[in-house]
Amino acid sequence: MDNKKPFAEDTSRAPVSQRTQPVGEADKKALGATVKAVIDDVEITVPLGTTILDAAKEVNIKIPTLCHHDDLCLAGVCRMCVVEVEGERTLQAACSYPIFRPIKVKTYSPAVRRARRNIIQLSLRRHYGECYSCARNNNCELQTLAKEYGVTTYKFGHVSEPQYKKDFSSYSLERDMNKCVLCRRCVRTCIDLQEVGVLEAAYRGSETKIVTYLDKPLTDVVCINCGQCINRCPTGALKAKDPSQVVWDAIEDPAKHVIIQTAPSPRAAIGEEFGLPAGTSVTKKMNTALKRVGFDKIFDTNFTADLTIMEEGTELLLRLKKALVDGDKNVKLPQFTSCSPGWVKYIEHFYPEKLGHVSSCKSPQQMFGAIVKTWYAERNNIDPKNIVSVSLMPCSAKKFECERPEMNDSGFKDVDYALTTRELAGMIKECGIDLPNLPDSDFDDPLGIGSGAALIFGATGGVMEAALRTAYEIVTGEEVPFKKLRITPVRGMEGIRTAEIPIKKAVKDWKFLESATLKVMIGHGTANAKKIMDMLCEGKLDDYHFIEIMACPGGCLGGGGQPIPTSPAIREARARAIYAEDEGLPYRKSHENPIVTQIYKEFLTDGPCGHKSHKLLHTSYTARGKWIGKKK
Repeated sequence: MDNKKPFAEDTSRAPVSQRTQPVGEADKKALGATVKAVIDDVEITVPLGTTILDAAKEVNIKIPTLCHHDDLCLAGVCRMCVVEVEGERTLQAACSYPIFRPIKVKTYSPAVRRARRNIIQLSLRRHYGECYSCARNNNCELQTLAKEYGVTTYKFGHVSEPQYKKDFSSYSLERDMNKCVLCRRCVRTCIDLQEVGVLEAAYRGSETKIVTYLDKPLTDVVCINCGQCINRCPTGALKAKDPSQVVWDAIEDPAKHVIIQTAPSPRAAIGEEFGLPAGTSVTKKMNTALKRVGFDKIFDTNFTADLTIMEEGTELLLRLKKALVDGDKNVKLPQFTSCSPGWVKYIEHFYPEKLGHVSSCKSPQQMFGAIVKTWYAERNNIDPKNIVSVSLMPCSAKKFECERPEMNDSGFKDVDYALTTRELAGMIKECGIDLPNLPDSDFDDPLGIGSGAALIFGATGGVMEAALRTAYEIVTGEEVPFKKLRITPVRGMEGIRTAEIPIKKAVKDWKFLESATLKVMIGHGTANAKKIMDMLCEGKLDDYHFIEIMACPGGCLGGGGQPIPTSPAIREARARAIYAEDEGLPYRKSHENPIVTQIYKEFLTDGPCGHKSHKLLHTSYTARGKWIGKKK
């Protein structure tokens, strides 16, 4: 890199002692002190160290931001939030100004307005691209700010041609750094929120840009495809790879039988793309929309989420039997879930020696693809080569997962295309369909029945709760002892949660578990996955039995393909919608799903974890370990 220093000094990564850092919530409580501030003539009392931005929010005073995000650490790099503070010589960034003394603040003035316009125009100077064709058109924070501040000209000039080559190498993500405004949200997301560290700010001054390690393509670095950077990018610099056009081509081909499976999380979020509040569940209206779009069959991924519980739960019980009864020292406990492809790729990259702890079960998406191109095809006399299997997922990593070379146990590519919630919303809008005002319709038979246990897979802790509802009943012959099946210890949004479920009695086959206590753990976001894996490596989890990890904050409800924006409040609203829908379903335990019972009776006849189910519904650690994402 010649004589240039390759990495810019990024104050968002500096030690606390070297930058202005608001006091954390715990510190505020410890200090127990408050301070008064006057913001636009409104007096407010806040805990000592509260930022001007947070104080303004408490009294519903809007201060514009660009680099700030509720999920991320402080950066203070864009200065869009500048305000006047009485006694200060210059304008101050509201997001990074902690209130330690009584102050008076003006959030608007001629100086503030001019400064903000200049900041927008400086951002537009290097932002290349045509808005109408951008995936973020009408949902771009830079575009919104430019409109709000009346910016219609390029005061500081504008690049006339792209400066950077687009990166299309990944199966899941696309990068166009010509649209980047250097807010560093993606960097903070990847380093701090997820602790993967693919992205960094390189070079200095006007030559600063966001790069991967050694500026390599995404497919050649340790990207786990989680898409969390997309959800926090304010512009169109990052987006998911959209297969909508090839799906349209399949729908319009009369020789193709096009089915779509819909995961739990999109139904609690897709309404946001049509102006509905976060947490509005639109399951049956979405079914109607999909039928009008032209899919031949609308199926429910919840069916194979129930199948996953049967397979993964059985696998756990068999591991426990081998360890506790047979004395097999090679059994890997605790067992980890394998539903999240971002998490699977994370452990492949960072802890490959621990892959034996991961369940061999495929995810519900991949199980569904295998069942559709075998049992469903045979049952309906359809040639599998004419089936186009599409999935609606909250997750950009699902695009990568369906391309994995081992995901073809049906004899074909099990899942052909994965659409995100955002992409499917685009297809619905393209048809002129007004989703909120559609009539309701049900899923199609035979793969349209799923339990409430499967539905809550969408929230962090949901897979664990679903597994416990079934495993506890199988072992004890009794229903899990929680009111309305709400296993509250595993619910919530804390980064890492633990629970202990005592087994007071057990039926004959599982008598060895009588009087045992099942110890479980839940983590979401790969920063928390790292903490859990480090505990595993240190031997601190030896007495745990089952651990759920989801790559995305909040679980699938916060997936990289979900509507933008995202925040803790939005993810919590989506979770409430899913839990409420669970309680209204006729089946709330995976083993009660009649189609699951039927498929084991007539197709997977040797039962869960039998030979046939292992061939179709499980995968090998060798395949996972050897292949981490490079295209052939």
